[in-house]
Amino acid sequence: MFDIKWIRDNPEAFDAGMKRRGLDGQSAAILAADAERRKVQTEAQEVQAERNKIAKQIGALKAKGEDASAVIEEVAQSKQRQAELEEQSKVLSDKVDEMLSVLPNIPNDDVPDGETEDDNQELRKWGNIPSFDFEPRQHFEIGEDLGLMDFETAAKISGSRFVVLSGALARLERALANYMLDMHTGEFEFIEVNPPALVRDAALYGTGQLPKFAEDLFKTEQGHWMIPTAEVPLTNIVREEIISESYLPRRYTAMTWCFRAEAGAAGKDTRGMIRQHQFTKVEMVVVAKPENSEAEHERMTACAEAILKGLNLPYRVVSLCTGDLGFSARKTYDLEVWLPGQDTYREISSVSNCGDFQARRMKARYRPEGEKGTRFVHTLNGSGLAVGRTLVAVLENYQQEDGSVIVPDVLKPYMGGLEVIEKNV
Repeated sequence: MFDIKWIRDNPEAFDAGMKRRGLDGQSAAILAADAERRKVQTEAQEVQAERNKIAKQIGALKAKGEDASAVIEEVAQSKQRQAELEEQSKVLSDKVDEMLSVLPNIPNDDVPDGETEDDNQELRKWGNIPSFDFEPRQHFEIGEDLGLMDFETAAKISGSRFVVLSGALARLERALANYMLDMHTGEFEFIEVNPPALVRDAALYGTGQLPKFAEDLFKTEQGHWMIPTAEVPLTNIVREEIISESYLPRRYTAMTWCFRAEAGAAGKDTRGMIRQHQFTKVEMVVVAKPENSEAEHERMTACAEAILKGLNLPYRVVSLCTGDLGFSARKTYDLEVWLPGQDTYREISSVSNCGDFQARRMKARYRPEGEKGTRFVHTLNGSGLAVGRTLVAVLENYQQEDGSVIVPDVLKPYMGGLEVIEKNV
């Protein structure tokens, strides 16, 4: 959401930001609706002020013993007119909010311009691409051959884009999540949270999934939404709160199931675990003061990178261009892990700085020490990491010619000392 006062003062800058997002100028229509709202609001205030003057005559007339009925009727009509104007003002205010609610955040100045992921800018790489004496296989081939990854049974139970993991692979997914949480809480000072997986409309509106992206979500018959990411409940912890400055920064992490309809992913990654309706993810969310949000963004990215380094998985970091930027983000770094079976890098984490965009939607503010007023916080979120995709990366990077998979050193304590995952016989 945007500050309408800022748009009034900076319409050219606002339109330039929208243009970088591939949208036409928006300020003219928004400001026209806003001007109409302000005009009606002013008229309502004038009607009230005039009525207050007239109302004083009633007492004077009665004191003189004169008939005040005409003035009383005029006051009643004035009240009715004010109520009509206030209702009209509310309708116009809702119209302005609706126009603003579907517009994406304005990109940072240092975000590269571009239209698609091909225009993203690579910032750095880490790790050595593994070489094999055999043709490396994709994760679903490895998992199915091990007898521990079952898409057919999942389809029988739930339909496409689901999987049943069993045995050592089920434990491996749990081990990965535990390793990530232990790193974030033990090394990186995040507070672990176990949040609800069902949320109300307001929570999804606050983080920007609603109203524009409803088709990407699952909704229950009771009206709750299943979370697409723990970003939603974690960020909404501060919704409609005024936080003390000493409370910031607040860093949260959570491991949750996530649910996505993948409405726009027809034909993409139809095999395997890359794009599922249900998946496990460890999320990071930071609530920060505006002057610290850029530093927190770099810090969060480093935290996600540390997980990949600990697992010795080669990856690269890219800065997303304006055309690939998420709706609420003003700047995003993607971490892409190397997958030998696909012979390419694939996204395993997105770390975004949303500035005050979500905070305005959530009415999340803080009170600076020594000041009477409040300011909007900045919110940031990032995967730390997508657990299923990390499992995919481990299978493909640690695969052996005989079909077995070596367990990364850092995961062995979580796997009961198991060193190699072998075929389930």
